Amino acid sequence: MDLRIDLAWLLMIAEHKTPGDPQVTDWGALVAAVSRHEAEIFGVPVYETPHDRAAALLQVLLHIPALERSNALFASSVAYAYLVSSGLKVVTSPEQVRDLARLVKEDGASVHAIADQLRLWSL
Repeated sequence: MDLRIDLAWLLMIAEHKTPGDPQVTDWGALVAAVSRHEAEIFGVPVYETPHDRAAALLQVLLHIPALERSNALFASSVAYAYLVSSGLKVVTSPEQVRDLARLVKEDGASVHAIADQLRLWSL
């Protein structure tokens, strides 16, 4: 199943999964995330699997903060929710989420490396 998300879906995740309902400070980051996860070249998806698309979402939302605060939590929540909404069973721990966010933000992990880590979250 190729789940396509939109701006409303991202805003719902922000509202329900980030404490204190932080305000959007960069709408372009959200628009970029929506566009990136559904990118195609000559009709061929750039990100073929749900893990690839979740990784693209996580990476862009961590590197281009959309909210006034809690961007790592938001980006991780979006990736998790994307996988679950795609029909996958996801099991992870707070430590795994933290480590992945650090890998992306501090170590500059590629989208492929992020997708590989997200695959470890899926049963």
